[in-house]
Amino acid sequence: MLKRRTILTRSALAAFATTSLALPQAALAQGRKDTLVMAMALEPTGLDPTASAASAIAEVTLYNVYETLTKINSDGSVSPLLAESWEVSPDLRTYTFKLRKGVRFQNGEPFNAQAVKFSFQRAGSDKSTNKDKRTFATMESVTAFDEHTVVIINRELDPDFLFLMGQATAIIVEPRSVEDNANKPVGTGPYKVDNWSKGSSVTLSKWDGFRNAAGVRIRKVVFRFIPDPAAQIAALLSGDVDAFPRVAAGRSMPRIKSDPRFQVILSGSRAKTILAINNKKKPLDDVRVRRAIAMAIDRKAVIEGAAEGYGTPIGAHYVPGAPGYVDVTAVNPYNVEKARALLKEAGVSTPLELSMPLAPPPYARQGGEVIAAQLARIGIIVKIQNVEMAQWLSGVYANKNYDVTLISHAEPFDMGNFSRPGYYWNYDSPRFADLYNKYKNAPRAADRIKLVGDIQRLLAEDSVHAFLYQPQWITVANKNIKGLWKDMPIFVNDVSALSWS
Repeated sequence: MLKRRTILTRSALAAFATTSLALPQAALAQGRKDTLVMAMALEPTGLDPTASAASAIAEVTLYNVYETLTKINSDGSVSPLLAESWEVSPDLRTYTFKLRKGVRFQNGEPFNAQAVKFSFQRAGSDKSTNKDKRTFATMESVTAFDEHTVVIINRELDPDFLFLMGQATAIIVEPRSVEDNANKPVGTGPYKVDNWSKGSSVTLSKWDGFRNAAGVRIRKVVFRFIPDPAAQIAALLSGDVDAFPRVAAGRSMPRIKSDPRFQVILSGSRAKTILAINNKKKPLDDVRVRRAIAMAIDRKAVIEGAAEGYGTPIGAHYVPGAPGYVDVTAVNPYNVEKARALLKEAGVSTPLELSMPLAPPPYARQGGEVIAAQLARIGIIVKIQNVEMAQWLSGVYANKNYDVTLISHAEPFDMGNFSRPGYYWNYDSPRFADLYNKYKNAPRAADRIKLVGDIQRLLAEDSVHAFLYQPQWITVANKNIKGLWKDMPIFVNDVSALSWS
């Protein structure tokens, strides 16, 4: 009986094969999974990346809800997005963007040159809280030449301008929506925000009005927020999460790699993890004290404790693999005795108490404990304050209420922050400002490479921070998900590029 039920005759097999071959492609595609659960360590503080410095906002919204003139790819290259093409003047100051036609915002309003002009002038205005405000404030003019042509003239030459136009701070917003974008974002992208369950998840659904909706394979994506490392691994192993970019999985790698359900991607990074120092707080305004802090820290031990071994030591705010990188880790080498001597030379009486607010990411909390123990060896007592991301942004980033803090800066081209008046580091160096200005206005690539090297040496010599390591990010995902980024020049989850096999 069992044999008759389970074995097909040759004629039946032939008929089945013929029927299968005759099935239309659309019918086969209907059986493919079209929903996705992704996880993130941090919850966004809002959904408008022009209003806050939190990178988690872009992880949900960039290229999903909002779009930019250019698009940054996994390999760091730049390609057209809302701009179909562009021309650059010989002096590298004037950019003429030809905009994509037939594009609308999710509230039905047309995307055009006026929207671009509005977005950039808003980003550079006096009231702007955009973390890249300087980029837009130094635009000499933004002209809507016609409905689909924008001409931007920059006061300063910026060799990274096209890359910056693909970051979340350069999103194009619909003028009437901006007041509520933090809660109900309106963009031109392939997804709309369905629901934000505070403390739990954000759900995005495919927008049928998107210009290429037929090419978007994922119909719905849920971003879950899981800060605890153990809970992150548990969610993956249980199947509750399909993909977890930048997961804290280092210690669980043997188990995950042996599980045939998963794919593991080790991504290159342009991020810099630093012990940021408030350069105007006494006695931290003394370079000898900052050097003592840097020399008291064993970078390799921090990489083990904070990043589970996935990182490369750095000596300045620049990383191996970036154009013009120089190794300056020897400027402030690990040397506890020298660190003690520098504190004594600076007239610092120990114990010296310092505050260290730490945001929720595991690397910050775990690395902070390691650094506190290391600094205790030279008489510096670190008072750790575990805070939520919103508290870190308001207390540390906005109000500079801290002594030291452990943080990873993900932006590839952010050395300009060292010349920003009032930036949360409180670093003020005319020499740096001069070097950086020369870098930005150097038309020849060879000259910029040399200047980048000079900048790295200066930052190391000034010990602006204790520069720690370049992270290597881990992505763990279901083996059947296609389109995940190999490298991560910026933090983004481009859902429209994903699909299930």
